[in-house]
Amino acid sequence: MSSSKTILRFLGAAGTVTGSRHLIETRGKRILVDCGLFQGPKRNRLKNWDPFPVDPASIDCVLLTHAHVDHIGYLPRLVKDGFRGRVYGTHPTIDLARILLADTAHLQEEEAKYANKKGYSKHSPALPLFNRRDADRAGDLLYGVSYGDEFAPIDGIVGKYRDVGHILGSAFLGLKTTDRSDGPKKLLFSGDIGRPRDSILRPPSQPYNVDYLVMESTYGDRLHSPDNVRAELVEALQKAFSRNAPVMIPSFAVGRSQSLLYLIRELEEDGSIPSVPIYLDSPMALKALETHQNHLRDLNLTCRAKALSGTDIFRPRQLHLISHQRDSKALCKTTDRCIIIAGSGMVAGGRILHHLRQNLPNPLATVLFVGYQAEGTRGRALRDGKQSIRMFGQDIAVRAHIDAIDGFSGHADYLEMLAWLMAFNKPVSRVFLTHGEPEAASALQARIREEFNWPVSVAEEDTPYTIDF
Repeated sequence: MSSSKTILRFLGAAGTVTGSRHLIETRGKRILVDCGLFQGPKRNRLKNWDPFPVDPASIDCVLLTHAHVDHIGYLPRLVKDGFRGRVYGTHPTIDLARILLADTAHLQEEEAKYANKKGYSKHSPALPLFNRRDADRAGDLLYGVSYGDEFAPIDGIVGKYRDVGHILGSAFLGLKTTDRSDGPKKLLFSGDIGRPRDSILRPPSQPYNVDYLVMESTYGDRLHSPDNVRAELVEALQKAFSRNAPVMIPSFAVGRSQSLLYLIRELEEDGSIPSVPIYLDSPMALKALETHQNHLRDLNLTCRAKALSGTDIFRPRQLHLISHQRDSKALCKTTDRCIIIAGSGMVAGGRILHHLRQNLPNPLATVLFVGYQAEGTRGRALRDGKQSIRMFGQDIAVRAHIDAIDGFSGHADYLEMLAWLMAFNKPVSRVFLTHGEPEAASALQARIREEFNWPVSVAEEDTPYTIDF
């Protein structure tokens, strides 16, 4: 075969930062890269209920870049609607995906149950997008691959995962042709690109010989603060501790919670902060913590060395792991100085809502954000200085201190993304930008054109793009 026309279609994460679903139609087959839920504003979330643009049964396989819900969360619905192929990911991604899919199914069931109880759904009865059985069936299709190992999702193409430093198990995905008489072509999906210096993760690896690139653009118009994240965390916690009241940290259960525990333990150890009770109040974060402990070899060299020396790297002195709901409810009543780490990271749901309902009216309490807050989320509203937040059908007054540390972001900023691209060993035939709000994607598009003079398109939802692959 001398050439092959391949169609790329972006069925999500086009014009928004969630719902990653990239469809490759090639060699009479269909490959879906990521299969995420839309999150954020209601107009986005409603897209989860739209019929999938192609028959799920016609998709041959799904390739996952990492285990965040906006990249994997639609899998149970895809299975419910007929998908039966294999789902590939790195071994840590597969382990985390089992945890997150079960939790997401539980939340779907609980939301439908609550809607029926309160009668606010337009549908009677309200039904979940998918249930635990669908999540279990999706779990049966998951297949783990080691970093650097080649695998064949379809005939004529081999895939390989390389570390991209975003969360445990995250990877960029290279797909290379094996059936062309004019030599191989490579199509690369960046996934979510991590930071060059992370507390616990390895830095992004460097890809080579890329012909076509599908790249995220979440921070395409922003730079991270040059401040040291450790110094920022010390300053934020010392200020909060001076008020002798709870510090609530809305945190993603996978990645951010573990990084926080690691850094807080380090800061306690070197005397930068006092030891206070720390509550990890998230059943999913507890399972993710266990997964991190089972995959220490996939962390950076510093973490591995400390673990080999006998250090429990994720355990501050007064760590309390909260799993049962009754213990979480009791914790909501505390007014003592402590740190409460709970999901969700964007305050879209989860146990953090109950802690915020109790503590937002308290002028001594602190809410500390350590991650990206997407448009339309309660987290963004709080960061933007809203005086009240709607939760549980009530308007909750915001009198607590709202603070934020941007250095914890798991996404590379635009200079870090450009630096990653700079080491490519040849020009890319075409770049497609996804997973960014319009301003961010457009800004990164202009910067790539200016710096490298490569053809760059901001992906448009469900528009077919033809590539020679």
